[in-house]
Amino acid sequence: MNTIKSSIRLLAVAAAFAATGAQAQSTDAAHAHHAKPSVVIVHGAFADGSDWSKVIPLLQAKGIQVTAVQNPLTSLADDVAATRRAIAAQPGKVVLVGHSWGGTVITEAGQHDKVASLVYVAAFAPDAGKSTVETGEGYPAAPGSKRFVADAEGFLSLPEAAMREDFAQDVPAKQAAIMTATQGPIQAKAFADKVTHAAWTSKPSWFIVASRDRMIDPGLLRAMAKKIKATTTELPASHVPQQSRPADVAKVILDAVAATK
Repeated sequence: MNTIKSSIRLLAVAAAFAATGAQAQSTDAAHAHHAKPSVVIVHGAFADGSDWSKVIPLLQAKGIQVTAVQNPLTSLADDVAATRRAIAAQPGKVVLVGHSWGGTVITEAGQHDKVASLVYVAAFAPDAGKSTVETGEGYPAAPGSKRFVADAEGFLSLPEAAMREDFAQDVPAKQAAIMTATQGPIQAKAFADKVTHAAWTSKPSWFIVASRDRMIDPGLLRAMAKKIKATTTELPASHVPQQSRPADVAKVILDAVAATK
């Protein structure tokens, strides 16, 4: 009987050690998985998170955790709050990506301690104390910016013709129609909201200039990329290179990920 009891105790001890070892291996695997920074993507005006549906799987294929923020597009403060929640939910360091209006959002939200670097995709990069509107002063108004339609509450949207001809002129018409249907209208007053901190002053940045952009003047994009001293890639694309040239956009984001220590 004593022999049986001794055997049972030994089995229990062995099981406990096995469980501890498995837990340690699981923890080590989790740490290894999270050693690579996550990517948080902030969409712009007249879009939602699905605007990144072609880039996200390319990043996921490299083992990167990706989160697309769903901006309310009601104000800069509201969009920054949504972005900060997404950043806080990540397990470790974050590469923060912003498109168009999303560039203004990441400029403010990028101050978060977890954010290691910024990627601007055909995006605004305001200075501290400046709004999106003020950032564009001195440059020609892009053709698409003249085609906004406002509703009774001051939210702006793009009609399908403008989406097809100015926002995404290098994607198939059927795709542009889907983008029209899924767009997020933005509160016009948001463009006048001022950035209080500019994350690009203290964090490394990458910038994609869309040379055929009809929503933001390409000259302004180049000037912003130069001002923030970003590693710059210029693509012969519309305002949405993430839709028309997803592999090229994914490569720039992966470069930022690889540079994050």
